[in-house]
Amino acid sequence: MADPTNHNQAGEVAPSTVDKQAPSVAEEHAPSTDSPEATDLPTANTPDPKAANPEDNPNAAKPAAASPKREKPAAAAATGEKPAAAAKAAKKEKAPSVEDKPFVEFIEQDYLPALQKAIAQQGVKDLQVSFAKQKVPITGFESAEECWQIIGSWKETGLRQFNLYFPEEDIQGKKGFSCNEGKKPSTFESFLIDERKITLDLLVYGLVQRLGGQKWLGIN
Repeated sequence: MADPTNHNQAGEVAPSTVDKQAPSVAEEHAPSTDSPEATDLPTANTPDPKAANPEDNPNAAKPAAASPKREKPAAAAATGEKPAAAAKAAKKEKAPSVEDKPFVEFIEQDYLPALQKAIAQQGVKDLQVSFAKQKVPITGFESAEECWQIIGSWKETGLRQFNLYFPEEDIQGKKGFSCNEGKKPSTFESFLIDERKITLDLLVYGLVQRLGGQKWLGIN
């Protein structure tokens, strides 16, 4: 008879050896729980970091912030001009010219010294020049008001005298000329009437030219 101890009770099935080995095999090949491993698969609780909408996905990459614009220098911003334009405008500002001086100041400080030097360079050695406000010494002008005049004379070859008149007390205004040799002048001439702008050099040159035309300068 077979040993009753070698049989299970009725209705029971002996466990398979495969089932006995399954737990150990599964544990052997299962990943370790000591070190978590990253995975690129999205889970139910973690949104995909590549999602396009940053409002819906806080893990989405945010666009780089734009670099701030450079501000204009305070001086240029205050005036509304660019630095280069402001520098160019500053260069255009020039010091006032001698012709912008008050009339009397210009004549005494600039014109008379320049005129004496120019006439002396033409060979006149004893030139006497004065500047005064007086009557015009020409017949027919007795009732005219006094006006500023430059009076020049020399006696190198007899008495020679010229008068340069400024009735408007302005070098840009009307001007007159007269000359004589020992007698009272009889003609009042207009002087530099065709020039649009009178300068110191032009005023000197014009009078020297007029005296040269009278043959009073140089070898005359």
